[in-house]
Amino acid sequence: MVHYAACILAILISCLGLFGLATFSAEQRSKEISIRKVLGANVTGLAGLLSKEFLKLVVIAFIIATPVAWWAMYKWLQGFAYKVTISWWMFAIAAAASVFIALATVSFQAIKAAVANPVKALKAE
Repeated sequence: MVHYAACILAILISCLGLFGLATFSAEQRSKEISIRKVLGANVTGLAGLLSKEFLKLVVIAFIIATPVAWWAMYKWLQGFAYKVTISWWMFAIAAAASVFIALATVSFQAIKAAVANPVKALKAE
């Protein structure tokens, strides 16, 4: 039971970090978002623009972590009497879960930035 709580806490802390990074990125790009909105961009396009860069980072991290995780798990599982094979679908489920969690975390901030009034961002300076 304690392991599940630690896992949930680790995921929550990583989501908070991702949310902070998305907030910072949206704040830094507020003028760009406002100009795109004034020129006719829709909310889904703007939210996709902001979310796409974070999804790239999550996919790159997964590509780097997959061989390391497979090797570490393979070596660890060799020490047990009953052998268990590591299947590809375990990594596919982990990839889908990480992409879903990243999208759920970043999409809130991306939609909030895309819906904001462009006049306030352009008038700020």
